This record gives sequence, structure tokens and C-alpha cells, in this order.
Amino acid sequence: MVARALAVSFMLVQLAIATALPVHAEDIPTVRIELNDGHINVRRIELPARQRFRVEVVNQGKTPAEFESLPLGLELVVAPGGTRTRALPGKSAGTYPYYDEFHMETTRGEFVIK
Repeated sequence: MVARALAVSFMLVQLAIATALPVHAEDIPTVRIELNDGHINVRRIELPARQRFRVEVVNQGKTPAEFESLPLGLELVVAPGGTRTRALPGKSAGTYPYYDEFHMETTRGEFVIK
């Protein structure tokens, strides 16, 4: 009887631990954008409508970068050699421009949500 009670208690503790553990990285698409002192690696990014996605901005340059998309409500200041990441909620279909504010003329691109 005691052994059975201990076994049930042990299983309940395991169940509590398993359900309390945080979920690791979500399986959402990640878009990697590389900036390098006025250069950008991608100018058009296509994503499905209403699906969460993650933006990862890598600054490979020697000067700071400020990745920005006003329509998406996204602004990330990235130090030289740094990386910043932000998850965004799903968006409606449309075109959402982005740029590095410190190099606006040469780093323009767009998210195309379909």
C-alpha cells in the first residue's frame, strides 16, 4: 500500500514538473537581415499573412545600425558586431517597408505579407 502511494506521488510530481517546464524556442519563421555600414543582404522578404515571425538583425559593420519598419512597429538599434531579435505577431497582407535609419538611401527593403 505504501509502495503504491509512493509510486502515485512520484508520477504526480513528474507530471507537475513536465507541465511546469517552459517551452523552448517557438517554431516560428526567422528572417535574418544583415547590415554592414550602408549595405544590406536582403531587400525583399515574403511571409504568409497572419503568421507570427521573428526578425533577427545582425550588424556586421563598424558603425551602429538602426533597423526600422514604422508600419510593423519595429525599431532595433544594433551595435557594431551585435545581433538583436524580435518576434512579431502575424500581420495582414500588404507591403511593409524597412531600412537602416543611419543609411536610409542604401538599405531600403520590404516585407511582403501574402
